[in-house]
Amino acid sequence: MIKTNKVIGILAIMLMLAVDVQAKKVIKIVTTVESIVPMGIGRSRIIEEKSEISSKNLTTDRKDGKKSSQKDVSRKAIKVKKFDETKLLNFYSMTGINFQNIASNDAVISDKLTNLLAEGWELLHVTSAVESDSGDGDHKGIFVTRFILVKDIED
Repeated sequence: MIKTNKVIGILAIMLMLAVDVQAKKVIKIVTTVESIVPMGIGRSRIIEEKSEISSKNLTTDRKDGKKSSQKDVSRKAIKVKKFDETKLLNFYSMTGINFQNIASNDAVISDKLTNLLAEGWELLHVTSAVESDSGDGDHKGIFVTRFILVKDIED
């Protein structure tokens, strides 16, 4: 009988340890905006939001597919006031593409991501987009990268 109780006790402990407790997760998006405007005129930054915002307060339902009540959502309600802004260098200098600037940005972005990983964030996905120079007279463009991170949070 004693052996049976020990076995049941050990099995109960093993079962409790094996139960997969689903942790709550939080998502963070960090965005880099790297200018491809020549001569240092553009602005390049890493942007990390620091404010909580509820998308539910900004979302409306369309009942018939045509009428939208989005005009009732204030643009002011969407804008966050707190965010970190880390300076980066522009891709272009006066003479064209500047590889030293790109390497410097890579070092800053790597450090930022390393710090976030040390805080317990996990890189989930990376996506990028470009709005590039469209030819003579344009001289405008940006390279945007979004780093999507996830972290378990306790209840």
